[in-house]
Amino acid sequence: MKKYFSQMRVFTFLTILLFGTACNGPVKKDLPKGEISESLSVAHPKLIKTIGSPKYGNVQSALQDKAGNLWFGTTENGLYKYDGKSFTQFLVSDGLNSNNINAILEDKDGKIWIGTPAGVCLYDGKTFAKIQIPLRKNLPPNKFRKTQEVFSIMQDKSGKLWFATINGVYIYDGKSFTPFIINEGGVGYMSSNNNVEYILEDKAGNIWFGGRGNKGVFRYDGKSITNLKPNGDNWAWPALQDKNGNIWFSNWSGAYRYDGKSFTSFTKSDGLLSDSVMRIIEDKNGNIWFGGAGGICRFDGKAFTCFTTKDGLINNGVWAILEDKTGNIWVGTRETGLSLYDGKTFINYSEYKH
Repeated sequence: MKKYFSQMRVFTFLTILLFGTACNGPVKKDLPKGEISESLSVAHPKLIKTIGSPKYGNVQSALQDKAGNLWFGTTENGLYKYDGKSFTQFLVSDGLNSNNINAILEDKDGKIWIGTPAGVCLYDGKTFAKIQIPLRKNLPPNKFRKTQEVFSIMQDKSGKLWFATINGVYIYDGKSFTPFIINEGGVGYMSSNNNVEYILEDKAGNIWFGGRGNKGVFRYDGKSITNLKPNGDNWAWPALQDKNGNIWFSNWSGAYRYDGKSFTSFTKSDGLLSDSVMRIIEDKNGNIWFGGAGGICRFDGKAFTCFTTKDGLINNGVWAILEDKTGNIWVGTRETGLSLYDGKTFINYSEYKH
């Protein structure tokens, strides 16, 4: 490690001054690349954190776009784009409306939608534009926090975009926003305006909603809303529908699999590292990956295989999981950590520089 830092001090990097106001044209900023040398440990670029303390912050959202670029959203340090050769960072000074990125989605037209505590920004490949979600009429003020926070974004089969915000759910048809009431009078995380945090569309076209503070999960079949309660728990986040048609949910009490009739729970006693599950994905081989407070686990349908910092994971607090087109698993963690798992080993793709 000393040798690595000694090598890094040999290099100096060009600092690019960035000017601009929020949601005006972005100025790309190429971050310092990892040193390319004979040392395999530094033969790749890294996501460089420069804002905040080393111990604070998460890599909390991830996306691979149609062109193959990887996108990572962080707390404090904005949005990173990785093209396989170098990382480019976008901040408020580049056009974002916040350096805290909750959600990233590429729509069917190839545009990138970004959800933040300040609302929504749309990136067309060249510039950012702020998209204002008009609040529904007669919406009472949020008793808890006065923000325009967007927690997640989903595009359904028809092309409509669904936004889970601190002020409720809104549908965008390309022209206008329409509020969608889940549960009149319900409350949620940081909101007194019946808040939902995550939205999922299943193969049958049902829309699933879930968020902290609400009771159970909600399913919309196009006509009516049904409330389901996984094992009596108060809330759950809809995560994905697997190849077998099961719907997976997560919360602070574990994970849940819904087969259309009943819920099956998975907890630490079943093989997970922790009952606090933040993210769930399914890989190309049908394995289910769980990320949470204790690390990351892979479930093959029968048993769990788990990985922690002892196995090379950069941090045990997992907030994002993404499988890229080549089958690599990218893991975003606390302390703005980013790891790549190639099926054999974990490789560190992040670094802090004051």
